[in-house]
Amino acid sequence: MKLIGPFKQIVTLADLPLRGKISDDQIDIILNGGILIDNGLINNVGDFEILKNDNPDAETVIVEGDQIALPGFVDSHTHICFGGNRANDFAMRNAGKTYLEIAESGGGIWSSVQHTRNASEEELLKTLLERIQFLISLGITTIEIKSGYGLDVENELKMLRIIKKAQSQTPAKLVPTCLSAHLKPRDFEGGNQEYLEYILTEILPKVKDENLAQRVDIFIEKSAFQPEESKEFLLKTKDLGFDITVHADQFTPGSSRIAVEVGAKSADHLEATIDEDIEFLAKSDTVATALPGASLGLGEKFTPARKLLDAGAIVAIASDWNPGSAPMGNLITQASILATFEKLTTAEVLAGMTFRAAYALSLENIGKLEPGKKADFVTFKTDNFQNVLYNQGSLNAENVYIDGNLIH
Repeated sequence: MKLIGPFKQIVTLADLPLRGKISDDQIDIILNGGILIDNGLINNVGDFEILKNDNPDAETVIVEGDQIALPGFVDSHTHICFGGNRANDFAMRNAGKTYLEIAESGGGIWSSVQHTRNASEEELLKTLLERIQFLISLGITTIEIKSGYGLDVENELKMLRIIKKAQSQTPAKLVPTCLSAHLKPRDFEGGNQEYLEYILTEILPKVKDENLAQRVDIFIEKSAFQPEESKEFLLKTKDLGFDITVHADQFTPGSSRIAVEVGAKSADHLEATIDEDIEFLAKSDTVATALPGASLGLGEKFTPARKLLDAGAIVAIASDWNPGSAPMGNLITQASILATFEKLTTAEVLAGMTFRAAYALSLENIGKLEPGKKADFVTFKTDNFQNVLYNQGSLNAENVYIDGNLIH
């Protein structure tokens, strides 16, 4: 047993609901609290002195100064395994160039595909681990990571194998997702349907054989894959035994409805989601994942998170960290800004970055500080947990624990 504390405040999030709006007065705060840990799991959370007296044999780790504790954050949508840099895309976009003009000049997703294909495994692993370490430093203890910059058998497997290798070198929980259906690569001979069939017959069986990912994603958009062919692909993917998620409604509406119809774990982006599809999402168990980093990177409107929550949807918030549209990678800054524009409560934002994001990844043992959950939590040097979002990412995490072990 190990007892860590006393914390000025422990925000457990234990009693907050999975779906819908949450008021800040629903947040349960334990004052002068401690976290009792047994074999990497939370045994109890409560008054520090009482826990200390009731568990005299526990190793006691004293927290110095005023600190608060929150569940470890979950970034449920990232593209952080990539080669190269697309700063020129960002500059061109801000100078008024269109997506097509940027792509025709050698930018866009295809640029990242070429850089990733050309990068060595050693280089990709090194930069991936550096990005993972940055996320850990923010208090993020669980990270979803997509492929999707390989777009052929050799390079998609290369990416997923690197993510698997990274898992052996970091204490953070990594959740790999196969996004071979990011877009049809320029060097593929055939149309969209032929490429999707290629993924189904050539890539996914090898992914399954090597246990490289349990999740599959697709980008449904005019510039990528069309709704009906995507729906057929997703149903076939589901038949293969994969969980599915969807890049939905980023620029045009309609694909979030497909995500719900096929039973996707989440529909991510949703910047273009219309009111009738908000209701459709809200009545489902598909998580609506807001990606404010993409809105900031592209200068587009934000996901209608307020409307989704008011309708009763499960809303998560993730960074979408990628080299093109969302290069920032700072989930807390992005979530704080989203809260400002969408008028989200602190409780809704914290839920969106913890247990609701965990639900999108089918992870039930993280996201709340309560008995039986993994002892993944982050502390900040402040006497008020509200300061985490108030400072919009400038209040750095003090300590990060995974399985009850101090790792940052």
